[in-house]
This record gives sequence, structure tokens and C-alpha cells, in this order.
Amino acid sequence: MSDNKTQDLIDSIKNKGKNLESEMSFFDHIDVLRKHLLRALLVIVIFTGLAFWFYDFIFNTVIMGPKKPDFWTYRMMCRMVDYFPSLGSDFCIKTIKGKIINTEMAGQFTLQINSCVMTGIIFGIPYLLFELWLFVKPALHENERRSTSGFVFFASSLFIIGILFGYFIICPLSINFLTNFSVSSEIENTFTIDSYLSSVATLTIGTGIIFELPVVIYILSKFGIMTPKFMRASRRYATVVILIIAAVVTPTPDIITMLVVAFPLFILYELSIFISAHIERKRNKELYGTSKRPN
Repeated sequence: MSDNKTQDLIDSIKNKGKNLESEMSFFDHIDVLRKHLLRALLVIVIFTGLAFWFYDFIFNTVIMGPKKPDFWTYRMMCRMVDYFPSLGSDFCIKTIKGKIINTEMAGQFTLQINSCVMTGIIFGIPYLLFELWLFVKPALHENERRSTSGFVFFASSLFIIGILFGYFIICPLSINFLTNFSVSSEIENTFTIDSYLSSVATLTIGTGIIFELPVVIYILSKFGIMTPKFMRASRRYATVVILIIAAVVTPTPDIITMLVVAFPLFILYELSIFISAHIERKRNKELYGTSKRPN
């Protein structure tokens, strides 16, 4: 009986040691992650400081750009009307209605801080992805490292393309639509600068995040959560959602304008299906020795 108690005590000590070791390992990982995030935060702070230094250009040229009729997007649309008159005169945007005001005493001060922080985050996200990759990399096998070696470049490229598409396409078309939309002639469109900055940030950064769809699908497919069969079956619903988004942000009911906005979103969805199918074929080949799952 005493021998059993002694053995139980020894087993209890061993299990307690294992639990303590696993807890220490967990907190060690948290500490490593903290260091990676702190380095990424430092880079964002540096970019934020640079944004303060070049603030006149960032605010007057970049942030307020979509509000000006001579913005690149509007000039290109007017040039397209010159080459294709069938688009109609409404396609050429020459005036942007709506007055922007500041209604708070510290409004312009917080505006400068918020816009600089937003700029720092946009420029710092690629480095944040790099730090996250460095954190995950030691836990991957050699073949997994090779297959995901281009993660940072691919994800950063998609984010930058999304930012550019959101800023030059979605943002100006949305601003033109919202500033000209009116339910009554008795109501004058006057917007606060906070509302304007929030719209620009949401449309620009939001589009950059949406363009990360192939990366999200890649991760979900790796875990077996998302399959190409499900995405193909949901294509009709995705098409409706994409067309609704495109119809909301386009300035005219012209089908060509709507398709210009919707086309990249269709490409992203089809690219996501291709990525998911590639991962499924690779997984089936490793499990069954063939690219097709046996019946």
C-alpha cells in the first residue's frame, strides 16, 4: 500500500513538472511574440514620425486629393470620355460638392495625429507581417518553410495593391457619390473633417485588407476549413455581393464603371479558389499518393 502511495506521489511530481514546463514554454512564446510586436510597433512609430515631418504633403496632396476635381482618377475619367464619348458626360467628374468643416476646438490637432498614425500603420503593416513570419517560422517543418517562404512578399504585395486600388478607385468614386447624394434640395451637404478622414481611412485600409483574401483562404485551406468545392458552390452568392459593392461606390449607373470596380474583386475570388484547389491537391497527393481523393 505504501509502495502505491509512493508511486502515486512520484507520478504526481512528474506530472506537475511537465505542467510547469509547458506553462513556462507558453509564457516563453508569449515573450517572444511580444518582442516581435514591439519591433513592429517601433517601425510604425518611426513611420508616424516621418509622416509628421512630411505632413503638408500627406494631408494636402494625399488625404485631400480625392476631394479635388484635378485628382488623377477624375482626370483619367474625363480623358476616357474624350476617347469614348458614349460613356456620357456624367462620367467626367469636374466638380466635387460638399464643404468640409471642423466643429471641435482640438479637431485639427487630433486630425494631424490621427492621419499621421494612419500613415504609419499603412507603411508599417508589411514589416508587421515580416515579424509575424519570423515568429511562426521556427514552428514550421522544412517543407512548410519552403512552401510559405514568399508569404511576406505575397501578403505585402496584395496589401499595397489593395491600398492603391482603394485610394485611386474606390475612395474617389465613393467620395463623389456621397458628397453629391441628397434626399432633398433643402439639405446642404457639409461634412466634418473627422468624417472625411474616417471615410478615406476606412475605404483605403479596408480595401487593402480585402485584398488579403487569397492569404486568408490559403491559411484556412491549410487547416482544412475552406475547400475549393465550397467556394465554387458559393460563387453565385459571391458574385451578387461583389456587384452590390461595385454598384454602391460607382458614381453613375453605367455598367462599364461598375465592372471596373468589380473586376479586381472577381479576380481575387477566382485566385482564392485556385489557391485552395492547389492546397487540396497537394494534401491529397501526400495522403493518398494522387492529386484526387479516392472515392
